Amino acid sequence: MRRHGCPTIIDIEASGFGSRSYPIEIGVVKSSGERYCALIRPEPDWEHWCDNAQTVHGISRQLIESRGRCPKEICAELNQFLGEITAYSDAWIHDSPWLNRLFFAARIYPCFHLSPIEMIASEAQLLAWDDAKKRLAKQLDIKRHRASGDAYLIQQTYLYTRNLIDTYPALARRTGL
Repeated sequence: MRRHGCPTIIDIEASGFGSRSYPIEIGVVKSSGERYCALIRPEPDWEHWCDNAQTVHGISRQLIESRGRCPKEICAELNQFLGEITAYSDAWIHDSPWLNRLFFAARIYPCFHLSPIEMIASEAQLLAWDDAKKRLAKQLDIKRHRASGDAYLIQQTYLYTRNLIDTYPALARRTGL
């Protein structure tokens, strides 16, 4: 497996789940530690809203309509901020369609590539992932489930689990990995 340094992470909050859902906030933490976060104003045909999703992320439809920015502006900023790199998501199955929907609305192609975190994390890391992420959320005192905070937590979870496996190689051997 190719060794990866500190990855750039993208996280997206959305109006809900399913094919009618859309992105409402995007957060990025680059390998350098630089951050980008933006609320996304919904397009006129983006109507789906799930109150359960709002309960999780705490972002109201009223907030994104009043403070959200247009997809075209956000996509141009993301392309400039990220350039031609690969960014990673720990929820690629959801984040990829939402990112595609954002860029489609802007009529812009992304310069960067979005890939699942599983492409760079080892099996041993992934086995330790959920427990490590919960522990780090408490240690880092991340209270809000928002895109930039989540992106940072994902990045730190990747680094923590990688260092855990590097420090305790017997742990990986015991699990048969």
